[in-house]
Amino acid sequence: MGRRLFAPMLAAAALVCAGPARSALAQAEPGPSPSFETVVHGPKGPPRLPQGRATSRVGREELEERLPRSTPDALRYEPGVFVQQTGHGQASAYVRGRTGQQTVLLFDGVRLNTSTFRQGPNQYFFTVDARTVQSLEVLRGGASTLYGSDAIGGVLQANPIEPTLRAEDRGWRRVRPAAMLRYGSADGELGGRVQLDLQLGDRAAFVGGTGYRRVGALEGGGLLRSRSTGEPSLVPRLAEDGRTQLGTGFRELASDGRLAVRLGPTSRLVAALYDYRQFDAPRTDQCPPAYAPRSECLRYEEQYRTLGYLAYEGPFGRLAPRSRAVLSYQLQHERRAHERPYAFTVNGGRDDVHTLGLAAQLESRWFAVGPRLRARVRYGADLYHDWVASTAWTLFSDLDDRVIPSTRGQYLDGARYLWGGGFAQGELGVAERLWLRVGGRASGVAARASADRESGSRAVNRKFGSAVGHLGLEWQALYALALFVHVDRSFRAPNLDDLTSRQQTGPGFQLENPALDPEHALTVEAGLRLASRFVSAELWGYWTGLADTIERAPRSAASCPPSLPQCAASWSRFQLVNLDGWSHLAGAEAVLRVTLPFGFAVRTTLAYAVGEGPSPLGAASGSVPLSRVPPLNGTAELRYRHRVGLFGGAGLRWALAQSRLSLGDQQDVRIPAGGTPGFAVLELRAGYRFRRHLLVSLLLENLGDAVYRYHGSSVNGPGRSVTVNLEGRL
Repeated sequence: MGRRLFAPMLAAAALVCAGPARSALAQAEPGPSPSFETVVHGPKGPPRLPQGRATSRVGREELEERLPRSTPDALRYEPGVFVQQTGHGQASAYVRGRTGQQTVLLFDGVRLNTSTFRQGPNQYFFTVDARTVQSLEVLRGGASTLYGSDAIGGVLQANPIEPTLRAEDRGWRRVRPAAMLRYGSADGELGGRVQLDLQLGDRAAFVGGTGYRRVGALEGGGLLRSRSTGEPSLVPRLAEDGRTQLGTGFRELASDGRLAVRLGPTSRLVAALYDYRQFDAPRTDQCPPAYAPRSECLRYEEQYRTLGYLAYEGPFGRLAPRSRAVLSYQLQHERRAHERPYAFTVNGGRDDVHTLGLAAQLESRWFAVGPRLRARVRYGADLYHDWVASTAWTLFSDLDDRVIPSTRGQYLDGARYLWGGGFAQGELGVAERLWLRVGGRASGVAARASADRESGSRAVNRKFGSAVGHLGLEWQALYALALFVHVDRSFRAPNLDDLTSRQQTGPGFQLENPALDPEHALTVEAGLRLASRFVSAELWGYWTGLADTIERAPRSAASCPPSLPQCAASWSRFQLVNLDGWSHLAGAEAVLRVTLPFGFAVRTTLAYAVGEGPSPLGAASGSVPLSRVPPLNGTAELRYRHRVGLFGGAGLRWALAQSRLSLGDQQDVRIPAGGTPGFAVLELRAGYRFRRHLLVSLLLENLGDAVYRYHGSSVNGPGRSVTVNLEGRL
């Protein structure tokens, strides 16, 4: 994030820019940071994330220094973001205490959320290959006006590397191959990528590559114990050395290709295909489950995501000099195997979600509407259609591996989900000191699934409509100080996972509820941004009210259908319900940075959130904490960069203990009795870049060999370890 500073008076602050403050009317969309992978060229569509909001960005320099294990892992130093891990090959980012279904994931502006995103954390942002990412952006807070259903907690956007297109290069004269190699000692990670960046004449360029990674069992700092009882955590189970975590390790193969064709001075056509394949990734809290034999394991044998799209970027008539239209197709594929050797069975399942999407955004020029008044309009529409194929089976190893199909899969086979809407947002500037932003969206959702009598599954035929909007005010109070106030109303319609799924979750077995209603959120936030040449900071405070919040309510074994023996055998059972009354989330985030002499910079962040809502047991039980809201946490980074190519620094991540637990949290084996202990982890970084031809990066992680985990995770963090990354280009 550039050069940053620490200041105890503000305790941390939130995103900053090195350089003097600029008015919103004068701000250009930020360009790409220098990248080893490639240089971004070509026309831009509408701004990636809205102005006047709490946002942050991870550029290529940060990725090279932090050496994240995955795309979600790259967000651990961002304010208001807390990354949970259910498995070693999974990670889910909490934004302002919300994750999964309540955050929107984007790749190059294409929506990754599908109708099978589950309640709580999921693994899907992990399927974005970090080696194909140029930068990451985070929008914290409600954003359904622009991004539709699910954008209650925020938005995560991954921007891919672009092919280099230079007007001075013609023909086939510029061909640039590249190779990358990475090793990590904590889990024996060994992987790499080969890439080709080439220019095809003076109007077209292509970048593509393929990568492979093999990751072994993860070694942590040791045994994590309950902060209240001193008893060992039930998950993960450890090997005999007391450090190596069972249920970790995976393999992955990724490939991609991106072709950009320049149509004119300010327009281009992009055709892209990204394919990610993960193999043999255990779900750590179920491999083995608490109290079960060590031979039992729930494993994702296949976790695939294929995304292809065709995008036009450029002018669309005189009224929209900036526009972007995208036609996309995505396939999300999972194949699971729950091995139970003591029962001589393997419960298998396969789910495929096909998503066809069409989205368009257009933006007008600034135009005068009166003396010292200027305005512009951003508008668009989007439509996504999911269809689901789901099946399940049981293999009996004591009957010559006989396979008996189940009456239904995790979801109802053939289910459909249609989501679409249109939006408009206006921005009014007054004397280049005051900006008013107002927008609205109308959305419609339809969910359909056929009944399955043998399993006792009811048909689903639901339609939901919603109108949402936002109002924001930005005031440039001083040359280097801006103040913000923003009010947003967002929503999330129940998806097919809520309405039809039967699955094993962290707290227990979850049953479907086809009668759920949409949940809505009202967010009020205020912030200030200080931006000068050497010191910059942001501080935000927010309150979010959630109506009809969807939460897990406990159920007895008698509620389990006869066709689901794994439901009755679970330690606990849950069903999603709409809570009566309002739930509340409140918190603050801050980032502060300063650019120091001689190439040094310091940056620190701080985030706090607290949530409470009605009890799923009923009004008589009062209010209870919301599930898995992160504790007070923060980061600090010292960075050094020299013009000859040397760089280095240190990073500190910390969190206090979290003892505010919901009813589901108290029964979740991922959370030790009494809550998750606090931690502090220190790392050192070093590296060298020789022009564009060579990059060497080194990370020494967890120098104190601390035993720690992020709240709600099944996996403990790596122990003392080293990661080395080498990249070379001709």
